[in-house]
Amino acid sequence: HLSKYYLRNKTYIFWYKMPSLLEALEHKYGASGPPLNSVETCTSLVSIFVPKRPPRLSVPELLVLNDCDIDAGGDPEQLAEKCGAVRELDLAQNRLRSWRAVTQILQRVPKVEFLNLSFNNIGGTLRREECSLCLQRLRNIVLNNTRVTWTNVRRLLEAMPKLEELHLSLNDYKKVLLDLEVEDLKQESCNKQDCCCCRQKQEDVTVEEESDDVFDNEGDGESRCENEMEFTKPHEGVRRLHFLGNPIRHWGEIARLGRLFPNLESLVVAECPLQSLECIYNEEDKESSQENSQEDKERFYRRSESDPESAERKPEEAHSYFRNLTFLNLNTTKINDWSDIDRLARFPQLRSLRVQNWPLWDRYDVTEHERRQMLLARLPQVSTLNGGGIIDHEEREDAERAFIRHYMDKPESDRPERYSELVAIHGKLDPLVNVDLRPEKRVRVTFTCGNVSEVRSVDVYRTISDLKTRLERLAGFPAAKMRLFYVDQDLRDLQGPEEMKFPHKQLYSYNIRSGDEIIIDSKQKH
Repeated sequence: HLSKYYLRNKTYIFWYKMPSLLEALEHKYGASGPPLNSVETCTSLVSIFVPKRPPRLSVPELLVLNDCDIDAGGDPEQLAEKCGAVRELDLAQNRLRSWRAVTQILQRVPKVEFLNLSFNNIGGTLRREECSLCLQRLRNIVLNNTRVTWTNVRRLLEAMPKLEELHLSLNDYKKVLLDLEVEDLKQESCNKQDCCCCRQKQEDVTVEEESDDVFDNEGDGESRCENEMEFTKPHEGVRRLHFLGNPIRHWGEIARLGRLFPNLESLVVAECPLQSLECIYNEEDKESSQENSQEDKERFYRRSESDPESAERKPEEAHSYFRNLTFLNLNTTKINDWSDIDRLARFPQLRSLRVQNWPLWDRYDVTEHERRQMLLARLPQVSTLNGGGIIDHEEREDAERAFIRHYMDKPESDRPERYSELVAIHGKLDPLVNVDLRPEKRVRVTFTCGNVSEVRSVDVYRTISDLKTRLERLAGFPAAKMRLFYVDQDLRDLQGPEEMKFPHKQLYSYNIRSGDEIIIDSKQKH
C-alpha cells in the first residue's frame, strides 16, 4: 500500500495508504483460488489441486479484523458479496474516522447483530438517513474509547430498536448529557460564544468547508454544542450497560442512565471516581446535602406515564431508576461511607454486587472475612458478592449474628438501622466467650533420671535438642548420649512413654501440660 509522488527535484515522497475493509479481508483470508475440481495434466506427471474454499465462502459469521488500519469499506458490491452472511463484526483498533464510513460498511453487511468499534476515533455527526436502516438489526454495540458524542448516542439509540447491550466505557464522559426531561433546574444553557467546544467546532467546520473531508459535523442541519443536554425517549430494550472508566463523580449522572434505560439489568460503572451513591448532580447539590437543608437536598422526578400516581413527586434515591437491576459493578470507585452500602440494600432486584478496591475498606483494620460479614449483614437481598459463590443460609446467619455482636456494645447513635432489623430476627445475643486456645508458654514438668526426680518450669517453644543440653547437669552425661521419653499424665495407664526422637521438634507439639513427666535415659544402656 505504498504510493509515491515524483517531485521536480527528482525526489520521491512515499506515504502509507490505509487499507479498506475489503483489502484487509482479502489479506487475512486470501484471494480467490483456482476453480474447484481443476486438474492439470502433463506428459510425465498428473498434478491434482485441492484448492481451499474461495474467500467469499470462507468468511465466517464472526469476522474479526482488529488493528488492520482499516479506514473505509471498499468496493460496495464486492463487500456485500463477501460479507453478506456476517453477523458479528469486530473492527476495533482501526482508523475509521467518520460515521459515514461506518454506515457505508453496515449498509453492505445487513445481517450484523454485534458491532465493535472500540478505539476508533470516529468524528462527525451521525445523519439520521444514514443510520435509519443499517442499524436496525444491531443487538450489541461496543463504542469504548471512541469519544462518541451524546448527540450521536441519541441518534444511535433511536436507530437501534433491538439493542440489548451497550458499551460506552473509556469515553472521558464527565457528565451524562442525555436525559428524558429537564431534571437539573440549575443547569445553565450553553453560551456558544464563550464555550470552548463550540468555538473549536466552528473552526473545524470552517476547515472542513475548505476541504473534501468525509466528516460531517452539521448532520441534519443541526449545530449543537457538545456540552448541551440532549433529550430523548427511554429505550426499553437495553438490558446491559458498560460505563467503565469515565470520570463521573456524582450518582445523579448515573441516574440519568437509569431513566434512559428503565429495564436495565446489568450496570458496570467500575473505575469511575464516584464519591457517593447519594443522588446529587453537582457540587452545589453536594454542599446543600452536607448542610442538611431538606428543601435543597430533596430532588424530584416525574413519574412515568404508566404510573397512576404520575402527579405525585418524590425525592430521588440511588435506586429510584434501577428497579430491574440485578447486577452492579462498583469496583475501584471513591465511595467512602457505610451509608452507601445501606443505599445499595434498597435496590429491589439487586442480586450480584462487586464493591472491591474502595477507600472505605482502608479505613478499618479488619480482616477480609470480617469485612465480608459486615457486607452480607447489611445486604440481605444480595446472593453473590465480589464474584464469589452463592451465599448460603449458614454463612448469612453467621454474618448477621457477628453484625449484632459488633454493634451491641456501641452507643445507640452509632448503630445502623439494620441492627434493629437483625435483632428483631435473631433476638439479643450473648457476647462470645473469649477462649484462648493457644498453648501455655511455660509448664511445670517432672524430669526423672534413674532414682532422681526434679520439677522444672520449661518453655513449651523450646526444641528437644535445646532441652537435652539444659538437662546435662541433671543427667550427668552429655546431650549426644541422651534419650528423652514423654509420659502424658492422663494416658499413663493406656500407653507407655513416647520417645522424643526429633531434635528440632518443639515441646508444645506433644501437647505437653503441667504435671506431665519426661524420663531421661542414656543410649549406652541399650
